[in-house]
Amino acid sequence: MLEVGSLVDGKYKILRVVGKGGMSVVYQAVNEKANKIWAIKEVRKDGVQNFEVVKQNLVVETDLLKRLSHPNLPSIIDVIDGDGSFLIVMDYIEGNSLNKALENGPQSQDDVIEWSKQLCDVLGYLHSRKPPIIYRDMKPANVMLKPDGKVSLIDFGTAREFKSAAVEDTTCLGTQGYAAPEQYGGHGQTDARTDIYCLGATMYHLVTGHNPSTPPYEMYPIRQWNPELSSGLEQIIIKCTQRNPEDRYQSCAELLYALDHYRDLDDEVTRKRNLKWKLFIASVITTFVMLIGALGFNIARSGVTSQTYDSLVSEADSMYEVNADIGIDDTTYKEAEDLYVKAIKTVDGGNTKAFTHLLNLYLADGKLTSNEYNHMQKYIKENKNELIAKDKTSYYDDLLINFADGAFFSFEASGTGDTQGMIHSAKYYDEIEQSGMSKYQTKAKLLNFLASNYNNSGMKANGDSNVSPSEYWSTLMELLDSPDVASSNVKIKLFVNRFVSQTIYKKMADWNQGGAVSKEEILNGIRKVSDSTKAILETPDYINNSAVLKKYADQIDSNIKLLAQEGYSIDGGGIN
Repeated sequence: MLEVGSLVDGKYKILRVVGKGGMSVVYQAVNEKANKIWAIKEVRKDGVQNFEVVKQNLVVETDLLKRLSHPNLPSIIDVIDGDGSFLIVMDYIEGNSLNKALENGPQSQDDVIEWSKQLCDVLGYLHSRKPPIIYRDMKPANVMLKPDGKVSLIDFGTAREFKSAAVEDTTCLGTQGYAAPEQYGGHGQTDARTDIYCLGATMYHLVTGHNPSTPPYEMYPIRQWNPELSSGLEQIIIKCTQRNPEDRYQSCAELLYALDHYRDLDDEVTRKRNLKWKLFIASVITTFVMLIGALGFNIARSGVTSQTYDSLVSEADSMYEVNADIGIDDTTYKEAEDLYVKAIKTVDGGNTKAFTHLLNLYLADGKLTSNEYNHMQKYIKENKNELIAKDKTSYYDDLLINFADGAFFSFEASGTGDTQGMIHSAKYYDEIEQSGMSKYQTKAKLLNFLASNYNNSGMKANGDSNVSPSEYWSTLMELLDSPDVASSNVKIKLFVNRFVSQTIYKKMADWNQGGAVSKEEILNGIRKVSDSTKAILETPDYINNSAVLKKYADQIDSNIKLLAQEGYSIDGGGIN
């Protein structure tokens, strides 16, 4: 490494180390004669395999940057090729990467949109070069946030010039989670739409705080993490990250326009626009009917399209907001339910969106009634073949696991208690488990076992089967420690903690009888639930969410206090 205070090339004095990577070190240096601060990136031959290949990539990177001039890009000033190292002298960018900002959690929506517009501008500049330059590694770690609020794009190690005659890229570079499907090869060469995908993934990470490059390597609609986020921004991110490049924005100019007008895409604005459109269409149809009679009216009625489907879902979405204090009244609930059902019954019924949003409506109050369960089961059963055929991805599995979870954790019906909900959920967990392909297979297996054996986990057999207390207990703890639960949202984590604490309270006497499950084991299980719930209470996702989550936290607290009264006390009682 270069020593602090040493002089490089007779003019650059090393001041300090500002960053280290796998094969390079970045220093802050000063040209004392010019009184100018620079950054020096050093890559040493020592310890670097294929140094000549790495060096060649650096030459390509510096050659690219030398030809560029943009306020959101660093400038290359000098290249020093030594015997044992390769040095690049460039603009020193004061500030920190957006990765650093994410250590404080999700970033504000307004800031993310402003940064994204700047990044759109710089990517558009790169794409307009002759030939176009494709950056290919957009992510928070490669974006510097300066004190004035502006951002700068760094690290061009994976950038390449677009070759119009090439079928696909020679090498597949990028960061898992942020990289577009075509960066992994076999999908054609990368182009401007690749950078749009990477920027969409970066926006997703910044605004939700959930890293797409960590398990489960999926990007859910951003309002699943925070309902307060703009539905317009959600639509933009979804479009950016479509697997097929043809379904994304086709240029940064198109994306920049969408970001400038993201509020126009919000559900409420769309609902009002749809209402005006419907009124206009109604007047046109009336005139049409008056001119050509019943024939034209019948033709108009038969024109059911995907737009109708989306309009129905959008109108239903705009009718309710899951509010922590107000909730949804019965009239609005029924109107929204009817609209979702109408959407399901259209020709586009194989689309899972209406099903998923209807299930969210049913679970908005934290419970799933018998009628709601029966309705949902009926709609899924009637459309199962269409759902599977239409959705070649995992959307059907997502719907199935959410429905099973709703039945397992939230079923409420007079006189049935938890058992009926578990019976309902077991067949859906079993379907997921037996499919052999679902990403939810492990979770489904655990919950299927717990649901199927809830009544058979005591000291005596119930019917023809019996599961030992220790076997049921170990599965219960496996669920509590499951990575599937750890990566779930706050709602599922609280559901699991409530179920575990409630099950311990109901079955502790049977389990402890004869030492099948020791008191120490039970206390450790209660402590896990308590520690997990306390951690959840500190998260923004809990603090900013609905009263439903607070109700489940209170139930967990109550269960732990009841256990303390029975002699299973930790830290003096409950969690609050």
